[in-house]
Amino acid sequence: MRKALNHLKKADPVLGSIIERVGPYKIQYREPVFQTLVRSIVYQQLHGKAAATIFGRLAAAAKVDPLTPESILKLRPARMRALGLSNQKMTYIRELAKLTRAGEIDFGRFLTLEDVEVIEHLTRCKGVGVWTVHMFLIFALRRPDVLPTGDLGIRAAMKKAYDLPELPKPEEMHRIAASWRPYCSVASWYLWRSLDNAGEM
Repeated sequence: MRKALNHLKKADPVLGSIIERVGPYKIQYREPVFQTLVRSIVYQQLHGKAAATIFGRLAAAAKVDPLTPESILKLRPARMRALGLSNQKMTYIRELAKLTRAGEIDFGRFLTLEDVEVIEHLTRCKGVGVWTVHMFLIFALRRPDVLPTGDLGIRAAMKKAYDLPELPKPEEMHRIAASWRPYCSVASWYLWRSLDNAGEM
């Protein structure tokens, strides 16, 4: 990690000042398993505390840890909605469970796939978009060079740090991040923390 931080500090003084202010790199990783992706779906577009409550209810209802496709599919849709899941998210989670159970999504393969291949593999499931896969790549697969261009927190942090007139679009984000490579994931974590975003990062 020292190598990554030294690179980022030298490559980008703006990011370097953020690193100095935020302090040690303390990312919280999760296992690259089915439950982690279910959790990401639950957390989409929700405040951290509300999402944590709903996910906790889902895990309790499924009665297994970690969640499995079978444990999800044993729950009736009405029961899942009663836990606080929207109809849309309930549908997405059940679809992911069905694809995983059928072997069409294979979590065991991800360690051998390139980032772009993981994105291609997972976005076949409705409700799993590029943002969700970017989070999975960073926080579960521990990939070091992911720039989540669809993340509002990263865009807001870039706007603030680089004094931009508006939230940057992907092209501008890639331009700013060019010097960060191959450590965009580390830089992204620091950008999240720069906003005091204590969510689930």
